[in-house]
Amino acid sequence: MIGNIMSNVLVHAPPRNLAAQAQRGRARRSVTVCQNAAARRGEDWLVEEAPVELRYNGESFAVMMVTPTDLEDFACGFALSEGHVACAGDIRGVTINEWLEGYVVDIEAAVDADATSPRRLPARSGCGVCGSRQLEDVLRPTARVPEGPLLESGALERALAQLTQSQPLNAGTGAAHAAAWASRTGEIACVREDVGRHNALDKLLGALARDGADIRNGFVLVTSRASYEMVVKTARLGIGVLAAISAPTALGVELAHASNITLAGFVRPGRHVVYSHPQRLPGACT
Repeated sequence: MIGNIMSNVLVHAPPRNLAAQAQRGRARRSVTVCQNAAARRGEDWLVEEAPVELRYNGESFAVMMVTPTDLEDFACGFALSEGHVACAGDIRGVTINEWLEGYVVDIEAAVDADATSPRRLPARSGCGVCGSRQLEDVLRPTARVPEGPLLESGALERALAQLTQSQPLNAGTGAAHAAAWASRTGEIACVREDVGRHNALDKLLGALARDGADIRNGFVLVTSRASYEMVVKTARLGIGVLAAISAPTALGVELAHASNITLAGFVRPGRHVVYSHPQRLPGACT
């Protein structure tokens, strides 16, 4: 992301303590900066996106455009959040290979029969609809998540403040979404970034599942809008609270109501809007 011009190098520096992490998923490119009727050559850091072919037990399923970091987390999270496996234990292994200009990720797993029909269409950056063949593939019903947890007062604000300091890829490029998991007190325990908002959430869910985290005793905070896919993916793992910095969609709110998910949008310091099941947020019930 272009920041201040220093010599002929353009730097949008990430926080110092995250500088090493910020190199992952970034690529440097030559640019021309036009400012005050003058042009100057320089360089800029850009977020990477690469085609990732997902396979189940050697059989091609889908091609997604993904920032090529945390791909094992992505594979596990995608399989779980799409309902292709019932639990993390059904995933026996993930193999990642670079191939041409992208990656092949093979998920060895006990896969649900509905996931055996390949989605042959090329997908955009984590689009949750691209490649779905039928209407029922898109509007998949989800089970209601269990009650709990009740978040502590100020949890959303505390998580929001920490998240802004935990996005090295976005700090270095200005073009990455983030998904974070926080405890009921608002302490962030895990963050994943990607050029695609769905991908970032899948990476987060996969990381949590692989670590065996108690994800039902916390909440998810995302930097994107809360569309129906984000709600469905959250519901599939039984997480009761989804908070978004941006707005939800109407269908996202409908599905949150149906899935017993507390959905909050426009999360800001001192303010947020609750769209469904406010009982998990202090002060939201009137």
